[in-house]
Amino acid sequence: MVSVFAALLLIGIKLGTGIATGSLAFISEAIHSGTDLVAALLALFAVSVAARPADRTHSYGHGKAEHLSALAEGAVLAAVSIWIAVIAIQALVGDGHQVNAAWWAIGVALLVMVIDAVRAVTLMRAARRFSSAALKGSALHFASDLAGTTAVLVGLLLVRAGVEWADAAAALLVSVLVLGAAGRLMRENVDVLMDRVPDADEAAVRAAVEGMGPAVELRRLRMRSAAGRAFADVVIGVPPGEAVGRGHALADEVEDAIEAAVPGADVVVHVERREGDEEDIAERVLAVAHEVPRVREIHNVRILDLESGMEASMHLKLPADTPLTAADAVARDVEAAVVAAVPGIARVHCHVEPLGRPDTARELSDDAATERAVRALIEAECGRAPHEVRLVHTGEGLVAYVTLALGDASLASAHDTGGRVRRLIREGVPGVEDAFVQSRP
Repeated sequence: MVSVFAALLLIGIKLGTGIATGSLAFISEAIHSGTDLVAALLALFAVSVAARPADRTHSYGHGKAEHLSALAEGAVLAAVSIWIAVIAIQALVGDGHQVNAAWWAIGVALLVMVIDAVRAVTLMRAARRFSSAALKGSALHFASDLAGTTAVLVGLLLVRAGVEWADAAAALLVSVLVLGAAGRLMRENVDVLMDRVPDADEAAVRAAVEGMGPAVELRRLRMRSAAGRAFADVVIGVPPGEAVGRGHALADEVEDAIEAAVPGADVVVHVERREGDEEDIAERVLAVAHEVPRVREIHNVRILDLESGMEASMHLKLPADTPLTAADAVARDVEAAVVAAVPGIARVHCHVEPLGRPDTARELSDDAATERAVRALIEAECGRAPHEVRLVHTGEGLVAYVTLALGDASLASAHDTGGRVRRLIREGVPGVEDAFVQSRP
């Protein structure tokens, strides 16, 4: 709105001064401001359209309205600058024209320069704040106005010094400045409308994804931009043994990394399983088997390298009430899927077993003597009290659930200590059938 009112004011000032003094440069600047008025109105319309949220027919939003507006502004600027140049050249090669370079005309030029500077700075700040192509286009218009008015001022001063052709030369310079600004503006916005890849954003995205380490392989990256916002379509490869949940988590991490590198980016990530000779065959077999419908759990995957080729064996778990015919069908599906998807596997053996049901158990809170014995044994072995000791009565007897406090021990050391504690509890605490031991810092 500031741009619209400023353009109206400047058209009146420049046109009135140009007619009163006979200055071709001032009249050309008035016409230039007329194009600014059109540009400001286009920008006002474009910004209001671009602000609309995405809908069914515009799933990427309406941001390109700004670039269409900026392209139209550039075309109008180019046409007007060529017209001004033709008139200025005719004046230079002809008999020239009379210009009244009065002092007040110079004062008007200085006033116009102040207005141009204020509105150009105001719009450029807004364009940077909102990443708006339309506002940037208007700011460039007004910056070229400032340069053009400077040329008008210099032309008037030279006319006062006796250089009669200086006003036409100033008008020609204005047209060249405007044409250059129009060309840059049109090129930038044609790039956006043609979905040219934003080089700086693409480099930042590639660096962000490739910096995530070997767990993520960047397979394909497509980028475009509109209204200052980047859009990225990313395909990543993850190790074949990764579960679905972990693959989803890696996709989230990729999105976060890209948005950190290119703030405000709209990111879509597709996850694919990585293939390659360097990958572990067992992991690939496990990944393929997990994709077969109705498979609930897989363990004990083994790969045998026989003279006739490689064979895979595994244990599949299905719900206990699954009919044998249905379980056999799942096993055959797994066997066929692995043979088809994993090169080198000639045969697959599937052992099907039921999923275990939860055991009934109850926690004991009144066996203080047994708990004290367990704690004493742990303190003697580890040199410090455990975090927790719980006694649970299960179908197999009394089980001690203990959590050791092992400070900053290595994982190998903690594992060995846990094994010793379990064995000591089973052998040294009467009534305890087994122990479940976990280690914490």
